[in-house]
Order: sequence, then structure tokens, then C-alpha cells
Amino acid sequence: MIRPERSWGDRARELGAALLAAGLTLAVAPAHARAEEPAPAARKLPPLQVQIDLADVDLAAGELTLRMSRLAARVTLKAFSLAGSLLAQVEQQFQAAPAGSPLVVHWSPPQEAVARIEVYAYDVDDYFKGVAITPWSFEIPHEDVVFETDSAVIRPSEASKLQASLALIQKQLPRAQHLGTVTLFIVAHTDTVATADYNQELSTRRALSLARWFRSHGLKLPIACAGMGERALKVKTADEVDEPRNRRADYMLGLEPPRFKNSGATPSWTKI
Repeated sequence: MIRPERSWGDRARELGAALLAAGLTLAVAPAHARAEEPAPAARKLPPLQVQIDLADVDLAAGELTLRMSRLAARVTLKAFSLAGSLLAQVEQQFQAAPAGSPLVVHWSPPQEAVARIEVYAYDVDDYFKGVAITPWSFEIPHEDVVFETDSAVIRPSEASKLQASLALIQKQLPRAQHLGTVTLFIVAHTDTVATADYNQELSTRRALSLARWFRSHGLKLPIACAGMGERALKVKTADEVDEPRNRRADYMLGLEPPRFKNSGATPSWTKI
């Protein structure tokens, strides 16, 4: 007699009964059970990024804005003088502020000029990144060179003004060289007489002429020059106004190009 084929379930029940009679038990895993999977590896985070734009640093107000690439927990800030003394130190909490949001840090503006700022930004996992910025700059007081109309030629009679400026630059430079590579920035301006395009071209030629004078007279540091034409007037006037105070040049030592916040203009620098 042919016995009908038994199902897997029938055979498992018979085996279980036999083992039970022998004092043993059989553990049967459910059909849907899977082998245990290994624990996932620890999640790797991308490097923490901290962004600070010098345009968002207001030394007079004691305010700095930065952005982080992760949830922000806190930021510490230290401000130092040109001589290296600590001028201000603060820590500010940000309570898991979203990544990329502006984080504004405030401190009490010191009487002495701030030369260097160190910022340490911490995320919610207590990872941090340090960033140092050097907003130091020094504007060289000077007497402006007077150019002839439509000319960028420095006349011999004006050379003494530039000699005095050169002496001040050489005196100031050793005090700041420990900060990094100091550059002399020269920006020439005009009044509103003539067209804006003409004034832009004229101021560019005059800035370049001043920069070349300093280089030819022994100044070894990097020099960057730019013409601003009538885009950053010292005295606001209407068009076609002959205003001597607007015909000027600025000489500034710094590690970063100067910014003209009032006008919003951005110079196009030429390095020599």
C-alpha cells in the first residue's frame, strides 16, 4: 500500500512528539524569520564647514555673522589687538539653529582696534571648527597728489607728498607683518564732472600711476590698485559738479581688500 506523501508540517509534528517523549525540545523558526543582519556602520558626517564673509563683520558695532553646515550649538569668539593682547572674549548659544542660518555673535567693541578674530563654531554633537580672520587695516594719512586735467602723470612737484606717504607705510608695516601678507591698496576717485565711463578710466590710470611710483621707489610689499571714478563720492553731489574733495586717492594697508559699504561698489583690482 502506498502511503500518501506527508507534508513538512506533519513530519515536523511527528519529530517534535518523538523529541518531547525523549525529554528534548525542538525550536522551529517561523517561516518569515531571517538571519540576523550586522549592525550598520557608524554614519560618517561630512566635514563641518564655517563661512564668514568680511562684509558681515562690523568692528565698530561689535558684531559678526557666520554660517555653519550643521545644526549649531554654540560659538566662541576672541578678538585680539595688533600687538596680540586679548580685547574681547564671548560665548553665544544657538540652540540647534538650522544649518546655513545666519548666526550673529555680539561683543562689546573695545577702544583699541581689532586686528585678528578667532571663532570656534560647535555643532550639536560637539564637533567644532576654528576660523581666524584678520580684519585689520590701516589708512595712511596723506596729502593728495594733484594731477593735471585728463592726466595720470605725477609731476615732480608732487613727489614730496608721496615720499611722506612712503615713510609712513614703511613705519607701519613691521607692526603688522606677523598677521600675514600685508598689501598696500590704492584707490583713486574723481568728482562728477564728465561722464561716468570717462571718470572710471581716468581714475584707473591715476591709481596705476601711484602704485607704480611706490614700487619704483623701493616698496617691496604687494600692491593692488583700482579706480572707482565717481562711484564712491566722499561728498554727495549732483552730476557735473566740480568738488575737489571727491578728487582723491586712498592708501590702505591690509590683508583683505577694503570694502565700500556706503556705496556698495566693488573695485576691480590690478596687482603689481
